Amino acid sequence: MRRCVQTAVVLVWAGSILTGLQVVHAGQLPEDVHPDSRSRLPPIERSELDVERRATYDAAVRAKRLAGPLMGAAALRFHGSGTNLRWAAPMGRSLTELTILATAREYDQPYEWALHELEALAVGLDAGIIDIVRHRRPLNELGDRDAIIIEVGRELFGTRQLGADTYARALALLGKTNLVDVIDVMGRYASTAATLTAFNQQMPVGWRQSLPLPFTHSNDIYPDSRSRLLLQSQESQTSVSELYGRMLSPSGIGPGHIRSYGAGLQSLASRVGPRLMHLAILVTARAHDSQYDWTAHEPRALEVGLEPELIEVVRHRRPLTAVGEKDAALIAFARELFDDHNVDAETYARAVRAFGEQDLVDVVGLMGAHAADAAVLAAFDQRLPEGRQALLPLP
Repeated sequence: MRRCVQTAVVLVWAGSILTGLQVVHAGQLPEDVHPDSRSRLPPIERSELDVERRATYDAAVRAKRLAGPLMGAAALRFHGSGTNLRWAAPMGRSLTELTILATAREYDQPYEWALHELEALAVGLDAGIIDIVRHRRPLNELGDRDAIIIEVGRELFGTRQLGADTYARALALLGKTNLVDVIDVMGRYASTAATLTAFNQQMPVGWRQSLPLPFTHSNDIYPDSRSRLLLQSQESQTSVSELYGRMLSPSGIGPGHIRSYGAGLQSLASRVGPRLMHLAILVTARAHDSQYDWTAHEPRALEVGLEPELIEVVRHRRPLTAVGEKDAALIAFARELFDDHNVDAETYARAVRAFGEQDLVDVVGLMGAHAADAAVLAAFDQRLPEGRQALLPLP
């Protein structure tokens, strides 16, 4: 059991703390990529961190097996403020809520949008700015910092990368710490959006759905939870006041309620096995064109028994006609979740038959964690360790 716990934790973070490999140089780096960190940010210095984060940094350094600086999403996040980003980011509540709304808009996530639209108005974000995000209108009349946050969200989630010019302007306008916080918030709420979408979380009764969507939601929800998961007992519910600090909707609804159905990532390996976990990671990396995450995990996926033929199906986005039912259910589910931002009722039912509700909740949590990492890796253009062969064909 102890090995299973360790495996699950490593799976979530393996791509986030991968260290440099001292082999032949693989090619010239872009001008804005640091040669040591192989990203747009230099290696973090321990002296830059507060006491609490130094302990996390030391643990990451002890865990690495090769010489060289830490790389990946976890290393990049060290450049942020280290504060509670939901409530106390140095950029202020208004810009934090704008960041969340920009993410919810790009993920077509109406529940996340609705709660944070109210929160954004409460902390002083102008309603006109919110409408610009809602309808994807031009940004030319906005203040520079508001505009760059929206632009970063549109580009990062729309193209799975962040161009050098957009990055340079964002860095100049926000500063390094705030920019890292913005990207970190975007990644976290992309993960939350995936959870809400996977289980078709709908508005509380009487709430207006104000986000224009390119699809119609399935009606496969329970009336009390307003999602695909049956309302649990009162003792196990997580209230929205705990999640958001304001009593905006009834208890037993939202991302916390959905996550409460799972048993947690630490035991997921013992329940579904590392092979299926790695399949979930690879299909998430493929959906986000995340070269770093894919290349970090493909070798381990082969070690734990994921068949090369199945990896090729995911790598090249091939049809699932010759794929086993459980694998096909997972891949189809992930493709709809991340490509369409809408999982239809039949695809969801198929995944529940394959995994059961509890395990599916945690598999979605695993995919969400890697979706969050993908945003951070893309924004800061994290390159592979020197000499490491890229394994994912990108557009």
